[in-house]
Amino acid sequence: MLHILVIFFAILAISTILLEIFFRSLPSYTATIGVGGPYPKPFWQGVKFALTLNRVSIFTLFRTYAETFQKSYAFFGFGRIYLHIIKAEDMENILNSSKHAKKSFMYNFLVPFLGDGLLISGGTKWSQRRRILTPAFHFNILQQFLKIFQEESINLSQKLLKLDPEDRGIVNLPPLTSRHTLDTICETAMGVKLDSLEEPDAYRNNIYSIGRLLVDRSLQPWLANDFIFKVLGYKEKLDKCLTPIHSFTRKIIQQRRYEFHEEDIVPVASTSEDIYGGKKQRYAMLDTLLTAERNNLIDVEGIREEVDTFTFEGHDTTASGITMILFCLAQNPDIQEKVYEEIKSIRQEKNGAPLEIADYSNLVYTDRVIKECLRMYPPVPFISRELTETQEVNGYPVPTGTIVALHIFDLHRDPQYFPDPERFDPDRFLPEQVEKRHPFAYLPFSAGPRNCIGQKFALLEIKTVIESILINFHLSPITRREDLVFVTDLVLRTADPIKIKFTRRT
Repeated sequence: MLHILVIFFAILAISTILLEIFFRSLPSYTATIGVGGPYPKPFWQGVKFALTLNRVSIFTLFRTYAETFQKSYAFFGFGRIYLHIIKAEDMENILNSSKHAKKSFMYNFLVPFLGDGLLISGGTKWSQRRRILTPAFHFNILQQFLKIFQEESINLSQKLLKLDPEDRGIVNLPPLTSRHTLDTICETAMGVKLDSLEEPDAYRNNIYSIGRLLVDRSLQPWLANDFIFKVLGYKEKLDKCLTPIHSFTRKIIQQRRYEFHEEDIVPVASTSEDIYGGKKQRYAMLDTLLTAERNNLIDVEGIREEVDTFTFEGHDTTASGITMILFCLAQNPDIQEKVYEEIKSIRQEKNGAPLEIADYSNLVYTDRVIKECLRMYPPVPFISRELTETQEVNGYPVPTGTIVALHIFDLHRDPQYFPDPERFDPDRFLPEQVEKRHPFAYLPFSAGPRNCIGQKFALLEIKTVIESILINFHLSPITRREDLVFVTDLVLRTADPIKIKFTRRT
């Protein structure tokens, strides 16, 4: 028995040494050393490292690396180089190039959830879908959406006015904002009111579970294998979460498809700014897809992919943004008061009439505050690409096939462009300050060919929420800034509730 153990450990030791020699011979290992970063770990140290990671520790680890190296860096694991971008100049080289538009393999984990929609697809398919959907976010369409934004924001304020007195106005923000943005995206982009459906709560709850499962899969390299993912029971858990989610979005499509065919819609060229004629009801983004289906530009599965993509992205990222903006306003009462006074002034000028898009554009201080909030707490803290050709970083060529993580969270804390980055200062976005800054130093909606198609939609929705809430409430902090513990997820989330107090203004 002792001999067998000796032989086993001898074989294990020799195999590890040979594997380590093999890894060190790879171009990816050499590139990792050339770019700089944490020293490449031997095989078993790499395994131990992966086993000890969790959603909190990996988020903290990346922040530590950014502060330590103060430049973009490389990480070597299991024979592959992972390039971590935190500098504006490197961001521009990656995001502004159509040659690096390919999403990394990690996005493949989202396919069972979102399909091959606009977020994940590439090449000709992505270009075609982008052309189909771009008119849905034209300025003329946003004007139609504005009324819905305002109605839903008033509904949100009314819910807050009816808070149980025993709660003393203290609210956990993420569930509140998530419900609001899901209501809003369904009525604007899908043309369906949530009170006509049965499963919005199941949808939201399972979104969180899916995020946890997919992050686990990305942190543990062995789970990338579909067979291992299934054998260990993860696939069963994922499928259980996906069933109510896909049921929810299928019902949205079915309901809007029925209404679409019942209405008097005359589709015209998809490149037109006003793409519908004879339409009596409100326009919805889903109508664009149904019209494209009628013109044989997309099939039933393609519509499902885009509805799943926009229902998730259109509500979860915006909810994260609104949560952190309300949190920042509560933490900074002087700034909150300035925003309130600006909103009150604009409303007084309107003399009771509803605000229009131009009025929201005139909220210049509020706009700066929103931008500073999104700088400190970007709803999507990182995105990922795969290099399709050699790219130089820190003076060293990084090979094709390298996985690139673009850390928006760390980019926004680069002291070169944002001195004293943890200080909340809306004046960072005064025109003269923006003009001096690198154009890729601030990317809350990404940039380049694959930037966020719905960023104007999201910003207008955010402004309507702030206007409605601040005109009715004063916000006070309950959760302190030092209590925030962020976790790695599909969007920026915290491990614990984020609570603020809403006090009705007299």
